[in-house]
Amino acid sequence: MALSAPVEREHLHTRKFDFRGYRRSDGLWDIEGHMTDAKTYSFPNEWRGGIARGEPIHDMWIRLTLDDDFVVRDIEVVTAAGPFRTCPAITPNFAVVKGERVAPGWHRRIRQLLGGVKGCTHQLEMLGALATVAFQTIYPAMSGRGDASAKERRPPHLDTCHALATDGEVVKRFWPRYYTGK
Repeated sequence: MALSAPVEREHLHTRKFDFRGYRRSDGLWDIEGHMTDAKTYSFPNEWRGGIARGEPIHDMWIRLTLDDDFVVRDIEVVTAAGPFRTCPAITPNFAVVKGERVAPGWHRRIRQLLGGVKGCTHQLEMLGALATVAFQTIYPAMSGRGDASAKERRPPHLDTCHALATDGEVVKRFWPRYYTGK
């Protein structure tokens, strides 16, 4: 089901996200994100001289390298394009997430480490979304390969949304061991 028909309007801005999860040959996992923002019109920009219609205002990349326990082993952050000369200078700050675990509380923790002037709003948003991609990539792959520890652990996605409430029908059917309802 799509959205209802909108009123007449003018398209001004497009933000695109592309997130992907990879199993590496060394046993680790790469979770990558790419984000672009573009306008449907050209406009002047002091740093870049001007930004043409469709040219990215923001063009940003993040690669998180995780282990089987969702611990960040490495991170690479790139600002290929930004609206200000200083935008790329903040990317080294993202190294503070090395050693952090992608787990409940991830969003709160990365805001503590990188919120406000300590980071970049757009890259912080991407870093939050990469957590979901990590779970979608790693947890099913570990379960599917017969990883006993993954099967013994409480699935990390339980209680993360209405459908996956531990007192709900989905958990009762697929993860009865963790069902808390009547």
